[in-house]
This record gives sequence, structure tokens and C-alpha cells, in this order.
Amino acid sequence: MSRSLTVARTLRAIRPTTQTARFSITARSMAGGDTGAPRSGGAAQGDAFTRREQASEDFHIRQHEAEKLKALKEKIAAQQKQVDELEKKNPEKK
Repeated sequence: MSRSLTVARTLRAIRPTTQTARFSITARSMAGGDTGAPRSGGAAQGDAFTRREQASEDFHIRQHEAEKLKALKEKIAAQQKQVDELEKKNPEKK
């Protein structure tokens, strides 16, 4: 055997190739937006689609809150009507 072949085999035995090891143990890395994480600049730096989507969500939330407020006002009016009727029946017990 030639001397250089013996040296090469000895080096491989001492120091295995790290290139193969890197590929086998490295976790897959993804870009910033690939994970579904929020954008780094927040909603203010979003594109037009992001702003439109946020506006749509805000609209639906406000609409839902308005419906709940209307239902509460109706419930308060019904309770006030019941209180007024009770006061008419028993005017001395105020």
C-alpha cells in the first residue's frame, strides 16, 4: 500500500467526515412566515390583504357586540317595565 493511502485511511478513522453528519442531524429550517407566526412588524406593516382581513374581523366583532348591546337594552327595558307595573300595584311601598 502506498504511504498516502495509509495516511488517508488513518485520518478518516480519526476524524470522520463531518459533512455527512451535518446533513443527518440538522433540523429543517423554514422562512419566517412559513410557520404561521405573526409578522415581525405587527399588523401595521402588513400588506393590503392583511389589513383588509383585520378590518373585516373588526367589523364582525363590532357587529356582534352591537347585537349583544341591543339585546341587553331590550332586557333592561323589559325589567324596567316590570318594575313600573309593580310600583303601580303597590304605590305605598317605595
